[in-house]
Amino acid sequence: MERLQVLKGTFCSLDAFQKQLLIGSAVAAGGILAYMVQKRRQVKSIPLGEGWWGAGEKPLSEDDQIYPFKVQTSDEEIEDLHERIDRTRYADPLEDSCFQYGFNSTHLKKVVSYWRHTFDWKKQVEVLNKYPHFKTKIEGLDVHFIHVRPPHRDNQKVLPLMLVHGWPGSFYEFYRILPLLTENQDGVVFEVICPSIPGYAFSEASHKQGFNSLAAARIFLTLMERLGFSQFYLQGGDWGSLITTNMSQMKPQCVKGLHLNMCMSNKGFKVMLSLIVGPYLPFLVGLSREDVRRLFPFFEKNVWEILKESGYLHIQATKPDTAGCGANDSPVGLAAYILEKFSTWTDNRNRDLEDGGLERKFSLDDLLTNVMIYWTTGSIVSSMRFYKENFKGNPDNRVDAKTGIFVPTGLAAFPNELLHCPKSWAQIRYRNIQSYNYMPRGGHFAAFEEPQLLANDFVQFVKKVEKF
Repeated sequence: MERLQVLKGTFCSLDAFQKQLLIGSAVAAGGILAYMVQKRRQVKSIPLGEGWWGAGEKPLSEDDQIYPFKVQTSDEEIEDLHERIDRTRYADPLEDSCFQYGFNSTHLKKVVSYWRHTFDWKKQVEVLNKYPHFKTKIEGLDVHFIHVRPPHRDNQKVLPLMLVHGWPGSFYEFYRILPLLTENQDGVVFEVICPSIPGYAFSEASHKQGFNSLAAARIFLTLMERLGFSQFYLQGGDWGSLITTNMSQMKPQCVKGLHLNMCMSNKGFKVMLSLIVGPYLPFLVGLSREDVRRLFPFFEKNVWEILKESGYLHIQATKPDTAGCGANDSPVGLAAYILEKFSTWTDNRNRDLEDGGLERKFSLDDLLTNVMIYWTTGSIVSSMRFYKENFKGNPDNRVDAKTGIFVPTGLAAFPNELLHCPKSWAQIRYRNIQSYNYMPRGGHFAAFEEPQLLANDFVQFVKKVEKF
């Protein structure tokens, strides 16, 4: 009270000019503060850009028709696979090493024996073809996608949704979750598009350098426009999380909502302060008890653990053609390289198991079908090149890294994801988080591992956005 009286007395002692100057300064300061708040809330976008990734020169026009596509195989393809499998030379594993040195060759022989003698690729091709496949030419590339319409549309709100996969997955990751999304969910049902990233599966690989997540985002936006969708939802993990984020940055007016099961936002003073204060006073820096459990000890869980699991990233981001050369020629080498990720990235404790815990969440048929998609399309090298293109320069200097995301966002934080991102960190980039939930179980391949959990979280997010 005394301070207020002193300030009042000081103000009264000023002459008219000084009073006006002081009032004007206060108004200006308030205006600057309001401008800064408004500027932060203002929806920003990044340039759409353009590209041409086909072979040779860009033609004057491009066929924009959509054509049906079917996955096919032949006896010759299967015979070639079996011959290559039979010629495999294995290295003996170290005693008691489990999966600590990678895919244990003792268990690999068991998986390969099933692949060679029991796995039925022709049957799995029929499974792949149970949903309608299509291709269309965009920026010089044949882009593959599946398009699943709900079987019953009467008296239901049908919402367009694109699901985007990552590495070393494929569109097949979503086959478990598709029935959950295309059936009635309390009045909400989705029409789902699952594209293959160019260079993956049945989407043509770029013939030119530079095809990164921004190019993929632009192509997928063109795909949605070509299908007649002006507004839609997006969901992604791994590379899919970055591509869908870029789509949301390029055309925020088209994205009704963005849902991610992998999110990275670990730069800046706020994060650094969280790492210092978080273990002791987490509430002061916006961390929950669950955040503390997942993050700390930080060096052990977020530095040492990532160093152990990111060797693949370094070689793929620098020498992808070398990294993929052997796997492109050897089906067993390809299987070991891919399936080891489905072991460790599902739960890093699987490294201590003799069988890598592979069949705890997946069937061998499902795992080998994903491997066969890479094998039959010869896409392992081109899929690895996506790392090189996205890490050619400092990712923090890219326009998308410097631009916030303003569309309604939902985040599902699975406990065994490679990196945990607390809500307070995610809010640094994602400015309109409508839903953030800690999942009770699951890892990196959420749609493949825990389709019901992911579907439930996505549906509740959409209901918030749609105000059901």
